[in-house]
Amino acid sequence: MSKSFRRTSLSVAAVAIGCAAIAVTAVPANAATTTTTTTTTATATATAATAGAATSADNGYGSHAVFVQTDNTAGNQVVSYQRAADGTLKLAHTYATGGLGGVLTGSAVDHTASQGALTYDAEHHLLYAVNAGSNTVSVFAVHGTALTLEQVVSSGGTFPVSVAVHRDVVYVLNAADGASVQGYRVSHGRLQLRTDWNRPLGLDATGTPQFTHTPGQVGFTGDGRQLVVTTKAASNDVLVYRLGHDGAPAQSPTVNSFPGTVPFAFVNTGRDQIALVQAGTNSVLTYRVGADGTLTQQSAYATGQAATCWIARAGDLLFASNAGSATETGLRLGTHDALTGLGTTKTDMGTVDAAAAGHNLYVQTGATGIVDEYSIAPNGTLTAIGSVTVAGAAGGEGIAAN
Repeated sequence: MSKSFRRTSLSVAAVAIGCAAIAVTAVPANAATTTTTTTTTATATATAATAGAATSADNGYGSHAVFVQTDNTAGNQVVSYQRAADGTLKLAHTYATGGLGGVLTGSAVDHTASQGALTYDAEHHLLYAVNAGSNTVSVFAVHGTALTLEQVVSSGGTFPVSVAVHRDVVYVLNAADGASVQGYRVSHGRLQLRTDWNRPLGLDATGTPQFTHTPGQVGFTGDGRQLVVTTKAASNDVLVYRLGHDGAPAQSPTVNSFPGTVPFAFVNTGRDQIALVQAGTNSVLTYRVGADGTLTQQSAYATGQAATCWIARAGDLLFASNAGSATETGLRLGTHDALTGLGTTKTDMGTVDAAAAGHNLYVQTGATGIVDEYSIAPNGTLTAIGSVTVAGAAGGEGIAAN
C-alpha cells in the first residue's frame, strides 16, 4: 500500500489462529479454471433445472425466498428455495450464473473465504452473484423465488469474492493479484461499470495460503458514506474509503491496523457502527466508524469457539459462524453496542455464511453443502427446524434472502 495511507494503530490482543485451522473433513474442489475476463449481457431467463418445484400456494410456501450460491468450478449456480411460514425451505429452481466458481488454495469449507458473495438488493429487486473463476458478476432480476439473468459484467479485477450495495451504488471486492475494489452504478436493473471507481488495495499477491491472505469483505457503513474492506491476514487491516456524493471512493483509504487478528467479516449495527469478526482471536467486536475512517472500539466478546469468521444480523441479535467448531454463537446488541453472549448452537460441519429473514436464520455449512434452518426466539435462542442439501455446493459461499 502507498505510504501516504494514514495508518491508525489499535491495540488488540493477537492470537495466532485463523480460519486456515478449520478442523473439518472436506474435499476441496479442483482449482478454478482461468478464463479471460469478459463483459456479457443477457436478457433471457436462466433455465430452471428443478423437477416438481412447488407453486407459490403449495404447502404454505409463498414468494419469500432464500438463495444459495454453489460456487461450482464446473459452472456456478444460484439455487432458490421457497420459504414457508414456519421457516422451512423447499427447492424451487436452479439457475446458471453464466460463469464459473473459484477455489482459493488452502480453503476447505468456503472456497472464496469471504462474506457477501451473493447479495440481495431489496431496493431494485436484484441479486448479485460473484463468479470467482470467471472474474465476472452476474445480475439477476428477482421475482419471488424466480430469477431472470439480466447481465454478466466484468468484476474489474481478478477473483471477485464479495458484493455490497447502497441505494444506486454497488462495489465488488476482487481478492487476487493484490486485490481491488470496483464500483458501479445501478440503472434500469443493470450495473454500469465505472472504471474511475477502481481502487487497487496493493496487498501481497504471493501471500500464502490464499485462503487467509486475501481480503474477506466489502461493505458500506449504514449511512452509505463510507466503504469498508477487511483484508484478513493479508495485512490485518480494516480499510475505510470516504465516498463522494456520487459514490466515488477517495483515492486512498484510512488504514486501521489490527496486527495478528485476521479481520474477516462485518455487519452494520447503525449509521456509523459495525460489528466485526476477528478470526485470529475468535472474537466479535463493535466499532464506531469516525468521519475520518478511524475505528473506535465499543465492545468485544470472545466466542470461545474455533474459526469464528462470519456474522449475520437479525435486529438487535448477532450470529457468528464458527467453522472449526460447527456452531453458531448468538449475541445481543445493547446500549452503545455492548455485546452479551447468548450461547452456542450446533450446526452441520463447516459453518460459514448465514442469512436472517423474519424470525429465521439460515446457515450455510460448506463441508457437504447443507443449509441448516433455525427459528429465532425473542431471547435469541436458535431451534433447528430442518435442513436442505444444495446440489454441487460443497465449499460454496453465498446466501441471501428476500
